Amino acid sequence: MAETSTIARPYAKAAFEHAVAKDALDDWSGMFSRVAQVVANDDMRTRVLGNPKLSSEQKSQLVVDVCGDAVNDEFKNFVHLVGEKGRLAVFGAIAEQFEVFKAQQEKRMDVEIVSAFPLAEAQEQSLASALAKRLNREISITTQVDSSLLGGVILRTGDTVIDGSVRGRLNRLHEALSA
Repeated sequence: MAETSTIARPYAKAAFEHAVAKDALDDWSGMFSRVAQVVANDDMRTRVLGNPKLSSEQKSQLVVDVCGDAVNDEFKNFVHLVGEKGRLAVFGAIAEQFEVFKAQQEKRMDVEIVSAFPLAEAQEQSLASALAKRLNREISITTQVDSSLLGGVILRTGDTVIDGSVRGRLNRLHEALSA
């Protein structure tokens, strides 16, 4: 079976291009968020999406009905299209990919920083400004503490991971010496 991101990308790209053409990126982003939340609900997954007695059309109509006025007619059509193709289960991945396209369009990037110790505000700002300068993007940072790193930081953004932790360096040294 194809990987979820591979399935989601064409739908997200088509929705993104439509939203850009209609100058409605923020509206579509909000609607994606709402529908993804509905589809991710455990009851919706088991009782509706996992129900073999319901047709694809019935499943997508139930999702649209639950969303109500939170989605416009164009987005309802999009949900029905995704439903016709039997892809409602990957709607969350489509929404995530849409947000990636939106962030690229807006030249912004979300970065997760995992550090061995809590970072001071000045350290966060320094990292954010260095990344913004290097990547030519607006940077939004979230931080996490993981004492098992021993020291240093790990930066994650999308598919990119930069491991500057002491634990990571020790692991790489161990692999080099074992080879």
